[in-house]
Amino acid sequence: MPRRVLVTAALPYANGSPHLGHLLEYIQTDVHVRARKLAGEDVIFMWAVDTHGTPIELRARREGVAPADLVARMHAEHAQVYRDFGIGSDIFYTTHSDETRRHAEFIYEKMREAGQIEKRTTRQLYCPKDQMFLPDRFVKGTCPFCGATDQYGDVCEKCGHTYNPTELKEPHCAICGTTPELRDSEHLFVSLGRFEGFLREWLGSARLQPAVRNYVMRWVDDGLRDWDISRDAPYFGFSIPGYEDKKFFYVWFDAPVGYIGATQKWCDEHPDRAAFASYWRADQSQDTEIVHVIGKDIVYFHTLFWPAMLQSAGYTTPSRVHVHGWLTVNGEKMSKTRGTFILARTYLDHLPADYLRYYFAAKLGPEQDDIDLDMSDFVARVNSDLASKAANLASRCHKFIVGRLEGKLGAVPADAEPLMAKAREALAQVPALYANFESGKALRLAIEICGEFDAYITAQEPWKVIAKDPERARAVCTAGLWASKVIAAIFKPVLPKWAAMVEEGLRLEAPLDFVNAAAPLREGHTIGAYVNLAERIDPKVLEAIIEASKDTIGAPPAPEAPSYTVEPLAAEAGIEAFSPVDLRVGKVLAAARVKGSDKLLQLTIDLGPLGQRNIFSGIGPSYAPEQLVGKHVVVFANLKPRKMRFGTSEGMVLAAGAKDDAITVLELDPRSLPGDKIS
Repeated sequence: MPRRVLVTAALPYANGSPHLGHLLEYIQTDVHVRARKLAGEDVIFMWAVDTHGTPIELRARREGVAPADLVARMHAEHAQVYRDFGIGSDIFYTTHSDETRRHAEFIYEKMREAGQIEKRTTRQLYCPKDQMFLPDRFVKGTCPFCGATDQYGDVCEKCGHTYNPTELKEPHCAICGTTPELRDSEHLFVSLGRFEGFLREWLGSARLQPAVRNYVMRWVDDGLRDWDISRDAPYFGFSIPGYEDKKFFYVWFDAPVGYIGATQKWCDEHPDRAAFASYWRADQSQDTEIVHVIGKDIVYFHTLFWPAMLQSAGYTTPSRVHVHGWLTVNGEKMSKTRGTFILARTYLDHLPADYLRYYFAAKLGPEQDDIDLDMSDFVARVNSDLASKAANLASRCHKFIVGRLEGKLGAVPADAEPLMAKAREALAQVPALYANFESGKALRLAIEICGEFDAYITAQEPWKVIAKDPERARAVCTAGLWASKVIAAIFKPVLPKWAAMVEEGLRLEAPLDFVNAAAPLREGHTIGAYVNLAERIDPKVLEAIIEASKDTIGAPPAPEAPSYTVEPLAAEAGIEAFSPVDLRVGKVLAAARVKGSDKLLQLTIDLGPLGQRNIFSGIGPSYAPEQLVGKHVVVFANLKPRKMRFGTSEGMVLAAGAKDDAITVLELDPRSLPGDKIS
């Protein structure tokens, strides 16, 4: 086991207030860190707010304040929200710090000395109206890869490709809307191709999800692009040495260095804990594990640029990059008009943080699947798992012993031992599950323990037995409280307050962890008063959150006229025309490119009780195979099989798009069951 573990979450951007999408990642990271600490590991959680770049510059201009003042205010707001959500980072620092600047400059100088940085005169977009070069976030246009509109000049939020602002189609200035012109400017580039050998080796040894590794290797195989690391003034960031106040580090050069800067700050303030070099200097950190938790929109930066920077300057490269999906609300992208773009503070104004922590953790697994905050499911799960099950088991046993048996515990009865042995086995699985980001499975084990002991208590009827055999009643309820203790330990990374209340109510001698949780409760021990662990959520509270989140500033603007054409509608048809077509839910089990074809992908589709299908689909220009695995899609299941030179295609996957490289597969909610009929 590594002697030291350093975990980071992606740095929240200081351009706006934190919302529930942010909390998905930060809760997941916090749960991982807390669990590993409970397992006895030496773990620190290094974190900071991301403060540089064009959006900060733009917002500061609009508000008439200095960018540094804006980020200081936003840092304070973010820090308070995360504290209120129980995010227990060891430090929440800022990238606008001397520590980050010094390390960024050191990395730059090492890369420059190694000949890995080149000067080039490039054609840059220039706004003649604002009289300035347009950095990536000052320009918008159409993605040159997938055709998505309204994308910024550095990365497409839809397909994930990175590019230069000059590659955007139909670009316009993000400030005034003017079409920019091309002008010459000297820029600095990292020759990323020089790192191909190292990156292939690192990608093979670092712990990545298989789909992520395959996704990144496709970029490597396609040829690594040189990386423009400089931006022209005006730009809020660190000046590049030798170009003071004229050229600045691109935010993605210095932002991840914020992980290092935060560690430096923490180590300087905690010299008794560990030396900085033991975490980040490659020659002194062989026993250190570095884990990055990120969203799938920033994979390119964390798995190509960042390892290359670290390796070049002699820093420790990441041991693991864990990628999670995005958050949707009620099955859709978060929306202000629908009230589902929910700020973290708005949620906290109505409900305890622990309920959201539990819901997210219960749905998270080790892959990068998107997570849906379904409001009705949120209420049902919290009310069922926490209020009706876990809290109810603790309450009925605790109150019974305090109220009717002088608060004294008994000896656990022999007939409860099989259940206790099973609970111990479940508890033994929990540390590894949390360490592998499988919090959903860990919490399910706790709920299973709860269900089995609740059934045991109900069957033993201590409220009836007490009249004739009070010691038997005491023993039965003591077994229930022991189970509540184990459940609280499993809950503790997710619900630290819950665990603290159980520790207080049971008057435990030491805080719960994964090692001591299964220890027996001492016979004759007197417990304290019961502390209420959870209350049911009134669905009206969720309605209030949505109402409070709606954008009430006037009516939504009328949609712009489409800038594209589509095929005209076919002749009107009756419902009977649809009846011969049998559409079914299919889950993509495997996908691979077809040799000899530029377009075809070979898909293995699970139709549940209807078996598996082999389907060839011409969506290759729009999708990498690994992007499709796990998706629930619409399958034309009774389409007559078609023999092709590659094999037989046994159906059709429905998709939309007029161009081969801009096709979108119709996706279904992952709750849909393979084989279900679509009507």
